[in-house]
Parts: sequence; structure tokens; C-alpha cells
Amino acid sequence: MSKNGQCMIKLLRGGEATHPGIRAYQGLFGISLFLVFTDYQRNSNLCLNSEDNDLYQLNKPSLVGDVLAMDGSKAGSFKEMPLGIDATTEEEYASQSRLLQEFTGISSIDKAWIFKSDSGIGSQAMFSISQPNLLANKRKKFILTSHVLRESNNSVNFQWAPFPVEMTGVSVMVPSPSGAKLLVVRDPEKESPCQFEIWGRAQVEKEFHIPQSVHGSVYADGWFQGISWNSDETLIAYVAEEPCPSKPTFTGQGYKNSTSADKDFGNWTGQGDWKEEWGETYAGKQQAALFVMNINSGETQAVKGIEKSLNVGQVVWAPPVRGSHQYLVFVGWSEGTRKLGIKYCFNRPCALYAVRAPNFESEADGPELNPDGKFLLFLSARSAVDSGVHSATDSLHIIDWPMDGVLSSSTKIVDVIPVVMCAEDGYFPGLYCSSFLSNPWLSDGCTMILSSVWGSCQVILSVNVLSGEVLRISPTDSNFSWNVLTLDGDNIIAVSSSPVDVPHIKYGYLVDKESKDTAWSWLNVSRPTNACSEKVESLISSLQFSILKIPIRDVSYSLTKGATKPFEAIFVSSKTKRSDPCDPLIVLLHGGPHIVSLSSFSKSLAFLSSIGFNLLIVNYRGSLGFGEEALQSLPGNIGSQDVNDVLVAIDHVIDMGLASPSKIAVLGGSHGGFLTTHLIGQAPDKFAAAATRNPACNLALMVGTTDIPDWCYVEAYGSEGKNTFTEAPSAEHLTLFHRKSPISHSSKVKTPTLFLLGAQDVRLPVFTGLQYARALKEKGVPVKVIVFPNDTHAIERPQSDFESFLNIGVWFKKYLS
Repeated sequence: MSKNGQCMIKLLRGGEATHPGIRAYQGLFGISLFLVFTDYQRNSNLCLNSEDNDLYQLNKPSLVGDVLAMDGSKAGSFKEMPLGIDATTEEEYASQSRLLQEFTGISSIDKAWIFKSDSGIGSQAMFSISQPNLLANKRKKFILTSHVLRESNNSVNFQWAPFPVEMTGVSVMVPSPSGAKLLVVRDPEKESPCQFEIWGRAQVEKEFHIPQSVHGSVYADGWFQGISWNSDETLIAYVAEEPCPSKPTFTGQGYKNSTSADKDFGNWTGQGDWKEEWGETYAGKQQAALFVMNINSGETQAVKGIEKSLNVGQVVWAPPVRGSHQYLVFVGWSEGTRKLGIKYCFNRPCALYAVRAPNFESEADGPELNPDGKFLLFLSARSAVDSGVHSATDSLHIIDWPMDGVLSSSTKIVDVIPVVMCAEDGYFPGLYCSSFLSNPWLSDGCTMILSSVWGSCQVILSVNVLSGEVLRISPTDSNFSWNVLTLDGDNIIAVSSSPVDVPHIKYGYLVDKESKDTAWSWLNVSRPTNACSEKVESLISSLQFSILKIPIRDVSYSLTKGATKPFEAIFVSSKTKRSDPCDPLIVLLHGGPHIVSLSSFSKSLAFLSSIGFNLLIVNYRGSLGFGEEALQSLPGNIGSQDVNDVLVAIDHVIDMGLASPSKIAVLGGSHGGFLTTHLIGQAPDKFAAAATRNPACNLALMVGTTDIPDWCYVEAYGSEGKNTFTEAPSAEHLTLFHRKSPISHSSKVKTPTLFLLGAQDVRLPVFTGLQYARALKEKGVPVKVIVFPNDTHAIERPQSDFESFLNIGVWFKKYLS
């Protein structure tokens, strides 16, 4: 290997004999990497392709798009009353806004960390909590701590701090491996420097200001984000924006040479070259690059040896070896000829890389590499790569890491969990993992704990990465959704919720560690405060939910086995019988289309349930969580199969006596908006009202304006669309896009429709929704349009989300009462 600091090993996703499409997300979220000690060793037998003396390729680059679903989990403040409303509608606005504010006030538990207790008894937990601030139109972030005492097998005691502490201006927090230090990053405003703080247990120990000439904001979005401490906790590797490129300067005499000593009076700065961006939510962001900081001196260096064309993310330190160079492992996305939208899209070219870290002097010797060996674990979305869909069933793999720290010319990729094509009822449906914990391992060193989608629920799994054994360890008799927050040794701290139950903290433990019994018990954790107001608690306690199995209709012999199985829908209703036989029904449709609506708590949807609506939340075929065959049945069949699935689900609840045919509304965003506008055109007499957020109404218009034009091709044509995609659609392509689009049915629409549009949306630009709304107005259909000038595709700014759901509630009350 080269010793000049430019050496880089490229561990690429993809290739005929390897496993591309590495993903994890955050959230809908990029790639997660883990290096662990284990007593498991393998013989390396897969040759690398050497592109030059310093660059080694494990596999070929692979493609891993999504249209974001409507997110009803965040809320904000209604700014002004619409003009020209009647007294009845004004009363609805007033009463509903008061109630919605109470739902908005419910806080969310986002993350948690566990630390050793100073007393040696129990442990210390730290929770990151967020809450919308309606007046400021931002989300407040808090830290709340607790002393955790395991008192017996049947109880655990959380001794909460009296108050949370607000983390103003903090973009990200990352504890060190030992828990002795905490990195707090505050991103810059305008031209100010980026602020790094190193906290000890009692005070801020160090503070460094990194000028924008070194780098801009630290990436903290869960996609490119990557912050990693080295083993002796003296160095931090992280991803931040490169410095802004210089732009030409002009004077009254013309161009000003950069070496000119002329004064700045009368100068102006030109625009310079236009540069591609990564689409939705990345407007104005500079390229993601890798940096390392020495926390003792504050010295910060950009990592050398990385190609300028690579956007970097999700960095981790490779295991240290005394006497050997330290390496950083990261994910790199190559620009190619165009940067297509990357947010929520797992079908973008990316690869794993290893690069030598800058030569800082470490003040402590790194530990010897354990002779038992280590490996690198990663998620792969090869199914998304091969088919071109934006998200699909994951697989899990490990790569041996050299025990001597010398990067070899051969290695081996081992499959841990393969893609599940079609699961039998009640069995593991495949891996659909949103993210990994920073330390997901039990004490045996080979069992990891993670959260994954299982049908319409999120569950907690244990995975033995040596045997490939997968166990569902959250309760199997519950339709709640569970999310692991952190591990307390071999115990688990998690959050559990349902559409009618606010999130509760749970503490899980193995019933008998000494036996082969893998049963887990889950304890309730006392709340630090009331999770919601008494009024909200009373309202949601009067609700119930169930998960319905919906048999598909008109089964085609050409369908795969997985595509013929029933899909699911979550039904939320009142426990008490009201005066009418059935409450009005709102049919809710997620976006994507390859995501899923989970049986977890949503403040916005709980609000709609509480004002007198039943909910039918449909996970039509093509959703995550039901096996790869069911998911892959949808591309090429959008506008027909997904529309028919929704109509079948509606007829199913009508036949069960759970819904009245005359009191049905439909609500969806993005691809859910595509379905909403399709349904009111294809079934014009079915719906009394509709509402949609940033809908995909016209693919022929969308393909030339969106940041993900390839999505139009794959979903309209099927997997062959991946190869058909072009920036210059033919007349034949545009004809098919029109035929697949809701706008082709707009002349039949009768349903009063509310449009909620984000003016800064680059995924489905605002004029796609406006065009459809104007088409309905031409036909005399009642239409209301609200445009949020500063919102992107999600419309998730607190005030915008609040105003959206307030108007949805009032609109549906108007037409369904």
C-alpha cells in the first residue's frame, strides 16, 4: 500500500457476484456500517479489482427513488383565518384549531443513549426529545436524563431528572464510545463559523469555531450524516459541506483578477458556474466532504485521497492496529452525468470506501487488534438496484476486516440475511430496516438488535450474524409498532405506540440468559411527565384499531405467488356507538409508492380520528414489509393495480358494515396524491371529498421538471424503465405517461378537492398540482388550493403542517357532515 496518505480502498456496492445497493435510513437514511470484535474468522477468497496502485474495488457501483409520503407526525401554528368563510366554517376553524394545538404539543422521543453510572449501580440514560414550536415555526430539541435501576426481573426504575434541558441551535449530538465525552455541533448562521463543543460530565471542556473557509455546515440529515469518534477519543471524523467555490468579481472596468490589489468599492460578485445539487431538500447545499478534527488542539483537516466527484457520508473508524495506519470507512456517491434526487432514494450510485486518516498524533495508544478478528456489516438493497425502484427488500452482509490492519487484495462478502421473495403467513417477511444503532450488539458479539417493518407493523428483531438466525423479539401478540432506541448491556430500551396509543418507553430483557430460551419480557417504564393533555388522552382512549387482511380481487395467473396474497389496511374507529350507523371514513394513502404506513402513533391522524372520522390506512401491494414479490408487482401497473387495491379495501369495510358508501373521503400525499386524484377520476361517485399534498397528477409534466425523472420511467414501464430512462422523452413515452396519470381522468371528477402544495418542492413542483386543480375548476368542481411558499415536498414546517391538517379537518367536516 502507498504511504503517501492518498491510499483508498473502494468497497463498491453492486456487481454480478456481490451485493449492491447498501442502505439504511433514516430514516429513510443512507448506509450504516459497523466494525465489531468477534471470534468468527473466514478465509478470504474474493479478489479485488485494482484500478490503480492505491485504489481497490470490492464490487461494482450500483444503483440504489422515492416520492415522500405525507408525513402527518409534525405540526405547527395556523397563521391567519381564510377570507370569506361563513360563520359555521369559522366556528369549525376555531374549535378544531384549539384541539389540533393540543395534539401538536405532544413531544416525540427521537433517540437515546446509555452510559455507565458514576456510582457503578445501574446506568444513566439520555433521551433526545423534540416538540414543535408553533410561534417560532421550528422544532425545539431537549435532553432528558434518567438513572436506570434494574430492581428485579419484574421491575425497572427510571429516576428522571426534574426537567429537560433545551439544546438551542444544536444540529447533532454524538457521545464518545466510553460515554465520557459528548460532541455537540451548532451549525453556522450566514457567514459565521461552525461551532464544535466537547462536553464532559460537568461542563463544556472545549469549544472550537471552524471558519467557513475550512467547511460549511455539518451534515446532520440522516443521509450523508456521519460522525465517528476514534477509539482513544482524541479524533472525530465527520461529514460537512465543502467551502463555497470562489466566484468571479467584476468592476466598472470589467473582470477583476483574483491577484488584483484594487479596492472592493464598486465591485460585484458574479454567479460563476451552475452546479448540480442532490435535489429535494438539498438546494444550496455544497458537496459533502470528509474531515477529521483533533479535539485536543482543534486542528481540522480535510481527508486527502478522495476523488472530487464523490459525495461522502456515514463515516466510521476502522479498527485501530498498533504500528499501522488508521483508516476511515465511508460511503461515497458519485455524481455521474447528473445528480438525480437522492433524498428517500436508494437507487443512486454509491460505494463503500476506505481511506487513510490524516496523520494526527494520538495521545493514547490504540488497543491491540483482538486476534479473534473483526468484520464490517452492511445493508444492501440489491432488489432496488436490479429493478430500479426507489426502495425494496433489504439483505444483510458482512465483510472480513484484516486483523493486522493491512488492506489486502482479496476479501469475502458473506450473506447473512437474503432477500425474502414470498413469506408464508406469520413468518419473517424480509428485512426492511430504517437504521442501525451506533452500537447494536449484545455481549455475545454476534447478535445485533434492530428495528424492521413486518407487514403494517414495525418490530424489533435479533439477528445472529454468524448463523443468520432472525427472531422477532417484540411481542408477537401485539399490533403495536416498536422501535429500539438503545441497549442497556444485554437489555433493550424501546418505544412502543399504536394509532390510538401515544409512545411509551419499554424495557426488554431475556427471560433466561442461561438457557436456550429466546423469550423476551417487556416492562413498562414510568413516564417522566404526562405524554399528552387529559383531553387528548380521553379522546384517544375512546378509539380502537385493528389490522385488516384484504383479499385481492380478480387474481391474474401472471402474478407471482407473493403478489396474490392479501394486503393489509389499518382501521381506526370509535369504541362507542354513535347516532349514525357508521362514522364518516377517511381513506389514507401513503406515498412512495414503496414505503409503508405503520401502526404507530401519528398526532395528525389521531386528531382526525378524534373529530369524528374513522380511518382506513391502506398498504396496497407495492408497500414495504410484505416480501419482494408483492412489492415488485406494482412497477408498470401504477394507476391500475394500486387504484384497484384501494377500491377493494373500501368495498371490504363497507361489506363488513364498518363504512357508509355515502360518507367516504380520500387523503394522500405524493404517490398517495397520485392515487387520490386517480380515485376521484376513476371512481367519481365514490368519494364525498378529497385532499392531497403535493400530488403526482401528470407524469408527462413531472418527468421534465422533477429531480427524479427516472422514477416516472420505472413506475410506468416496470423494471425495463430503468434502461429506457432518458432526459429527452419521446412522444411514445409522453403518451404512456399521460395515460398512466390522474389528469387523463380529470374530466370525470366531481369530488370537492383540497390541494396543499409546497412552493419549494423540487420532487413534484408546485405547478403539477396547480395544473390538475385548474383542470377541476374548469369543470366547476369545488377546489381549494393552499400554497406554502417556504415548504418542500414534505410540507413539514410546524406551521405549515398545522395549517394543512386544520384545513383537511374543516374540509372533510364540510362535505361529510
